[in-house]
Amino acid sequence: MALTNQAAIEVNNLLHLSLIQANLTNHQYVPALAAALPEVRLVGDSLMHITYELRPVAAWDDGRPILGSDVAFTVKLMFCPGLPNEVVRNQYHFIKAVITDPATPRRFTIVCRGQAPEYVKATGDFCILPAATLDPAGRLSRFTLAELQHRAPTAPADTALQALARQYQQGYAGHPPGQLPGCGPYELVTWEKDRFLHLRRKSHWWADQLHPAPLMLRAKPQQLEYVIIPDVATAILALRRGELDVFPQMPAREFERLRTAPATRAALQFYTTDSYNVVTAGFNTSRPVLADAATRRALSRCFDAGRLMKATQLGAGQRTVGFISPSDTANYNRALALIPFDPIQAAALLRQGGWRRAAAPTAGWFRPGPAGTSQQLRLTMRYRAGDPLLTTIALQFQAATAPLDIPVSLLPTEAGSFSEVLRVGDFDMYAQVLKGNPFMFNFTPFLHSKGIGVGNFTRFTTPASDRLIEAIATASSNASRQRLLRQFQALMQQEMPMVPLFFLPSRTVADKRLSGLNVGSLKPGYLATTIVRAARATPAP
Repeated sequence: MALTNQAAIEVNNLLHLSLIQANLTNHQYVPALAAALPEVRLVGDSLMHITYELRPVAAWDDGRPILGSDVAFTVKLMFCPGLPNEVVRNQYHFIKAVITDPATPRRFTIVCRGQAPEYVKATGDFCILPAATLDPAGRLSRFTLAELQHRAPTAPADTALQALARQYQQGYAGHPPGQLPGCGPYELVTWEKDRFLHLRRKSHWWADQLHPAPLMLRAKPQQLEYVIIPDVATAILALRRGELDVFPQMPAREFERLRTAPATRAALQFYTTDSYNVVTAGFNTSRPVLADAATRRALSRCFDAGRLMKATQLGAGQRTVGFISPSDTANYNRALALIPFDPIQAAALLRQGGWRRAAAPTAGWFRPGPAGTSQQLRLTMRYRAGDPLLTTIALQFQAATAPLDIPVSLLPTEAGSFSEVLRVGDFDMYAQVLKGNPFMFNFTPFLHSKGIGVGNFTRFTTPASDRLIEAIATASSNASRQRLLRQFQALMQQEMPMVPLFFLPSRTVADKRLSGLNVGSLKPGYLATTIVRAARATPAP
């Protein structure tokens, strides 16, 4: 349940399936495990019933049918103590119950608190897990979803739930690769942490019975291998040698260099699209020097987003006022101004925050702290080691703050530990790419008080922002949600827990013999399951 990065999500979606999936080519949701898009019924003014029916041929790897009871089990797992489910718990707290139909076991209804249009997509957009494999003793069936949702963190440990948590972990750790329970088209063959993943197409997969097979349920490659190469130059060399077939999210300069070189232009194909990934800088608002909005707004004026976009993306991308893409004309708040690069204004805002600038030999910014202490504005900034985009952002910020006598120490952090370091709060600032989509606006994981210690790395929270995030998630009409989203963007620009810099373009390079990549703006930017490789031409005798 704890999927820490996009690569993990991509592989998980090859091993498992959700009820519905987003089509990369047209951004429309289409049935996957479900036989059709769900039926929706509003109940009173506070509940929504979303009814699905599973495909008759949908089955687990052992041939057992996938049933509504598996869906009910999966939702309960989201709230089971002892599992790494903090993020999904916050995402799916609106589900009140899953009602199965004993007479039609493939049919079930998800009862939602509230009537937000987003719930129709959200209820179908999580992977379904096998109850019989992960809970053969049926321990979770003894608890209602409400009992799990309202179970107090301080409640005494329950032996049945503890046993279930162990069973869940062993259900994966205890299975050899190739025997992991799932219903997706591929099985895991080998895996070496931080190096590679090798997946093999199942010889008998239930969706092979569908004719014609929907785009999102095709699985053409017989083998898929994901290779982790941290060094960009090494990865490009592997691509040119034919050792890699697809290089997603290639940095701008390398992309342009390959695209304009005759040799590589003849051997490779190049794709560029918009994306929903926004480059951000975040503040640890629990640190006393960053606890006030005036200081955070001042520091936001030390990021030169325009020059950064030119330097790292060759000018491509979109400046933004917030976490919603400017391409989303219905929800983007165009009444707000872009955050300027303005060190003079930064100094003025620091004075509004109570800071006073001292001259040499004790040059810097100081203000009174609690109990007669003195605070100095000096910062540490973390970012993923080896990432040229984030490195450039950190260096630019450090250079901009130096003339203001604000010392900034840069801490490049290994990718494997970066998220954990942010989670425990071992930083003042960080630079990160926040990945999004155009379908759902759930800010709870990374900006609500419920996300603190999980995905809300900034630790930012106010009663007003919590209420607004909750209102957005439960808005019952698109018009209401649009109004709330504009308010939210304005509030975030005022409070500034994170600095939105710009939305990235997506650049993908692939071997020219490949077709069927279905490149699009949704992550990961292409569809691995539809790729076809043309046979290598045989020289004439």
